[in-house]
Amino acid sequence: MLKLKNISIQLGEFQLKNINLELDKGDYYVLLGKSGVGKTVLLEIIAGLINPDSGQVILNNKDITQKKIQKRKVGIVFQNFSVFPHLTVKQNIAYPLKGTKLNNKQRELLIAEYAELANISHLLNRGTQNLSGGELQRVALARMLVSKPDCLLLDEPLASLDVQLKGDLRNLLRQINQNGTSILHVTHDYVEAIALSNKVAVMHEGEIIQKGFTKEVFQKPANDFVANFTGIKNFFLAEFTPSNTAKINGTLEINVSNKDQIKKGKIIIRGEEIILSNEKIESSATNNFKGKIKQIIPYLTNQEVIIDIGIDLTVVISDESLQKFQFKENSEAWVSFKSTAIKIIP
Repeated sequence: MLKLKNISIQLGEFQLKNINLELDKGDYYVLLGKSGVGKTVLLEIIAGLINPDSGQVILNNKDITQKKIQKRKVGIVFQNFSVFPHLTVKQNIAYPLKGTKLNNKQRELLIAEYAELANISHLLNRGTQNLSGGELQRVALARMLVSKPDCLLLDEPLASLDVQLKGDLRNLLRQINQNGTSILHVTHDYVEAIALSNKVAVMHEGEIIQKGFTKEVFQKPANDFVANFTGIKNFFLAEFTPSNTAKINGTLEINVSNKDQIKKGKIIIRGEEIILSNEKIESSATNNFKGKIKQIIPYLTNQEVIIDIGIDLTVVISDESLQKFQFKENSEAWVSFKSTAIKIIP
C-alpha cells in the first residue's frame, strides 16, 4: 500500500540514507528511534512537506514523490497538535472539507462521525484555547481523519500526555487502525511499539537497522543498539563450546541451545524469562545460579531485580512476588532459566 524506495536526503550535516519501508493495508507500523535520527523528516517526505534528494514514495502503486500535499491520500498529525487556535473544535474538524464537493448535510455527518469516534462530540462548539493535551490530540486526529486518508502519519502522538491520557489515546489509535486506516507512527518509546504495532522498524543515524514483525524484532534484535533500545538489559559477549555452553567473562558458564554451532557472539536473556527464588528450585531449567541481590528498582507494573551471579543479571518480577518472597537488597537468592530462553546473536 505504502512503499518507500531508497529514500535519501541531505539536510546540513544530517542525512537519511536509502530508506526502504513497506506498509501493507491495515498495518500499524511503528518507526522507533532516538530523537534526531530522522523519523519526523521521513514522515514529512511521505506527506509532501519535504522533497527527497532521491528515491520514491509510492502509495497504492502510484508514485506520489512529486505530488503536492493536497493531492496525497495521507494525513499527518504532529506532536504539538497544530490545532487552529482561532477556530472552534467543529471548525477545526471541518477545515479539510473546504473546497470539496460535499453538501452541508454530508459535511455535518462526517464531522459528527469523527467527533464521535474521537469522543469529542461534547466539545464541538468550544474554542481550543482551554482544551487539555489529550483533547487537542483528539481534535487533531478527527480533523485529519475526516478527509479519509489511506495512511495516517503520527509524529510522537503520545509524548506530551500523562499516563491516563496515553492509555485512552492508545485505545483510540487501535480503534482507528481496526476501522481500516493504516498507520505509520514514529516514537522513541519501545513500550508504545509493543502496545500498538504489528510491525516495527528501528532507525539509527539516518538508517533503518532492523525491521519486521514486532515480536521478531523484540525477541531477536540484530545488534547491540537494537537490544538496548528495545529494553533488553541482559546482553553479554560469549564464547561457545562444542558441549553447548557459553562462557561469559572467561569464567561463568551457561547452558545454551547452540544448534548452529556458533563459536563467538552475544547472548540475550529476557528478564521476564528468569525465575527468582529464595531457594534452589527443581525444574526443567538447566541454568541455576546463586547470587547476591544488588538493587531492586520499582516500575509502574513490576520490579527489576539486579542480581550478581558473576555477571549482573536483571530479573523482572511482579510486585506480588516481591511481597510474597520478601526479596531484599544485599540478600542471597537463586535464579533459574532454560537454555531455550537464551537467544544467540553471531
